[in-house]
Amino acid sequence: MKKILISVFFLSFFSSGFSYAQSSQIKKPNILFIAVDDLRSELGHFGNSQIQTPNLDQLASSAVSFTNHFVHVPTCGASRAAMLTGMRPRRKAELSNLIMQNEFPKKAENEIPETFIHHLRRNGYYTVGIGKISHSADGYVYEYEEEVSDQRELPYSWDELLFDAGKWETGWNAFFAYADGENRQSMNKQVKPYEAGEVNDLGYPDGLTTQLAISKLNELKDNEEPFFLGIGLFKPHLPFTSPKKYWEMYDEESIPIALNPTKPKNVSESSLMPSGEFNQYALGEEHPDLDKVASEAYAKKIKHAYYAAASYSDAQVGLILAELKALDLEKNTIVIVWGDHGWHLGEQQIWGKHTLFENALKSALIIKIPGKEEKARLENSIVESVDIYPTLLELTGIETPYELDGESLVSLIDQGKTTENQTAYSYFKQGITVRNERYRLTKYFRNQEPTIELYDHQTDPLETINIAAENPEIVKRLMPLLENGNTGLYDN
Repeated sequence: MKKILISVFFLSFFSSGFSYAQSSQIKKPNILFIAVDDLRSELGHFGNSQIQTPNLDQLASSAVSFTNHFVHVPTCGASRAAMLTGMRPRRKAELSNLIMQNEFPKKAENEIPETFIHHLRRNGYYTVGIGKISHSADGYVYEYEEEVSDQRELPYSWDELLFDAGKWETGWNAFFAYADGENRQSMNKQVKPYEAGEVNDLGYPDGLTTQLAISKLNELKDNEEPFFLGIGLFKPHLPFTSPKKYWEMYDEESIPIALNPTKPKNVSESSLMPSGEFNQYALGEEHPDLDKVASEAYAKKIKHAYYAAASYSDAQVGLILAELKALDLEKNTIVIVWGDHGWHLGEQQIWGKHTLFENALKSALIIKIPGKEEKARLENSIVESVDIYPTLLELTGIETPYELDGESLVSLIDQGKTTENQTAYSYFKQGITVRNERYRLTKYFRNQEPTIELYDHQTDPLETINIAAENPEIVKRLMPLLENGNTGLYDN
């Protein structure tokens, strides 16, 4: 969405008609933010999938669920950095998973906050992080097989940073956990990319994270300060592991394979990806890539595994929200559930996320504002992850610390008001892509042709054929829109 400068928030906050604003002028609203790793925009209440997410569906019944929310980078760390700072990437380093790990701990605290969490903290919020909010699995900087360090990835954002690694002992071990206490690293990748564990919810790390979150909510309920509680759930990130009961929610044979299981036409393979992250799991029965399509049986199995893992995370969200209600906190708590990017489940012959296609860039976003339950709806407007920062500032009456790339979604949520130019920008693989209401236009800064791709979502929502060559007039018309999102990333 277009760049704006947010200002004078209390005026818009108290004149916007929010019923809770008039009854909670003394204490700002609490914020419960739940980040779900690799949760694509495919939820039960969308009605276009067999995936079962009853708790997210229940949340959406009193919230706004965005069906066209797009992230800025299709990889965890960089996507989270853009969302947390409210800024689209401007340097190639900002496309890296390690952008926060490599740069944020080295900066001194100054007038520019490292994240919106830091800004909330400087404006009276008590901030608690549990699990993966930034890129690190537990918020601390260390490599996959190293001991946990005491260096925070976000040094100034948190009053408390918590994690229960259980029998896996470290955050990164827990991130790649199997039910027996082993992990991808300890098994030298000699593991399958999925598991149906003979355990209950506490048999995997997300169950421990949920219990920790519930315990912390009970402590926070009596705080005089408003709180920001950030919770990062791992699943459905690889490996697609979850308790067996979530697998039993599905009939594998009835799960459909992707409607576009082969490479799109008229594109370079440089725009695609060989599913390397997925194929690291050496004991997978098949290793599909750009030269080999997964069998129908294996495609169903992997989708089954992903769906089960997503349903497991959904159950954890349900437990957290139930506790929020039981503690009578929901009446003054903003709830946001955010997926850090999408994931190709065989679409375009890809199993993974590192592309500039719709499946990698579109992810779940649900926002619930207390007192606005009557506005519950599916919202089809184009929105971006950088919109979260200004939205929270408007809702909390806190002024922006600098010019943000995003636009507050409050008027859209409250009154259904959309901006004239709905656009979302994303960056990766030496490319920039822009999505509007009808088209996706992508420009790659590389030698491999074609470097321009155009997809018409009115006639080809699955992005199966690049029609740029036969539609130069559309490309010409849309190119200035794309250039508006060129932050200088590929200028040198």
